[in-house]
Amino acid sequence: MSLRGLALAVFLAGLLEGSHAFAQEDKKTDDDKPADPDTGESTVEEKTLGLLPNPFQKYGIKFAATYIGESLGNVSGGLKQGAIYEGRLNLAIDVDMQKLMGIDKLTFHGNMFQIHGDGLSRNYLDNFFVVSGIEALPSTRLYEAYFEKQWGDKKVSLKFGQLAADSEFFNTKYTDVFANASMGWPAITSLDLPSGGPSPPLAAMGTRLLVNITDQLSILGGIFDGNQAGPGPGDPQERNRYGVSFRINDPPLLLGQIQYAWNNKKGDPNLTGQMKFGGWRHFGPFSDLQLASNGVSLAAPTSSGTPLTLAGDVGGWAVFEQQLYRVPKSDDRGIGVFARVSGAPADRNLIDLYADAGLESIGLSDKRPDDKFGIAAGYAHVSKRAQALDFDYRALAGQAWPVRSFEGLLTAVYQYQLRDGWTVQPNFQYIFRPGGGATDPAGQTPGRVLKNAAVLGLRTTLKF
Repeated sequence: MSLRGLALAVFLAGLLEGSHAFAQEDKKTDDDKPADPDTGESTVEEKTLGLLPNPFQKYGIKFAATYIGESLGNVSGGLKQGAIYEGRLNLAIDVDMQKLMGIDKLTFHGNMFQIHGDGLSRNYLDNFFVVSGIEALPSTRLYEAYFEKQWGDKKVSLKFGQLAADSEFFNTKYTDVFANASMGWPAITSLDLPSGGPSPPLAAMGTRLLVNITDQLSILGGIFDGNQAGPGPGDPQERNRYGVSFRINDPPLLLGQIQYAWNNKKGDPNLTGQMKFGGWRHFGPFSDLQLASNGVSLAAPTSSGTPLTLAGDVGGWAVFEQQLYRVPKSDDRGIGVFARVSGAPADRNLIDLYADAGLESIGLSDKRPDDKFGIAAGYAHVSKRAQALDFDYRALAGQAWPVRSFEGLLTAVYQYQLRDGWTVQPNFQYIFRPGGGATDPAGQTPGRVLKNAAVLGLRTTLKF
């Protein structure tokens, strides 16, 4: 299936190669360049400390290095109170094959993580909205490694290799300031898709085709291996610890998105905005969240202990972003708002409804043109089928057994740039009903009520 997807993508690109080209370089924000998973900025054009030598840049080879270190602590709620330190070093390489080997409009991007420290959500909160986008099991792992071929002045772009989806699908540019992981790759996809879907820290083998039909309208499609860590018990990061499994034989995951932008040319004095509509289709097996393979509740004494197997999964999303205020003589500085909503079937997905919304201000002061501030809220609804299992346990254990309902998030963050390539970010997060209000009834600590949690954090980011 993956090979057929690649062949189809190449065929479509060939058909479109000779068509009229649109100048994608003059967009206000160029979404086509490789994105740093830590900051959302391009790894090709970025502000850095200037400490990392790039002696081969004239040959088309550029290195990038980013370090994020942060302290996080929950002063109330969750599983228990405590604080952690975690860090991630991201080493990236970008190669322009035109400069290096004379191959026109072909580039390579790769990066690896060195992850260390504990995770606050994993060890102290047990919640859905993971409080840090860098939280992961300690490891040194390969993340992305892919080639990208472009045709027609970026009208058509094809990526193939080990890819992440979160930088292009279901995303909005007004969430880059937030530390919470769900402000990047939302909790509905990270919890419902096998191994969390192709997102940090586990990218997946696949192909992605982007067609810019006009300067405003584009379509995006991708086919990925549907379980980059492979099937099995335990944490998927332990099954693909170093990111080099390169799996291609699992049932595929398809992602598609159509997006329309307005006022998105550089120098356009009007306020820019964008709408995106997309969805996923997974062809693998999924477990029923209430019923066992013998047709009774998983909570029943007569249960086989094995969930009923269901075929495939689908989901959809919509994204809206709009600039409300633009600093004169600039493109991206100003105030922007975003909103996202997504849904999935309740019988096989822990989260069946997800929504978030927020505001980001960028460089409102001429004295602080790179500072950012953001405030956002999120909502993740525990599916009716998962709640039905909780009620089954309550019928057996008594009225004291908790029933999960939803988890909510309220977060605020300020990003202060000390100098080019160095920022600090104090942030606050309030988690309503972590884990939906209780632990998983099939988990290690079943039937435990989880109270609202207040989280304080301080992050520093260094781009060398």
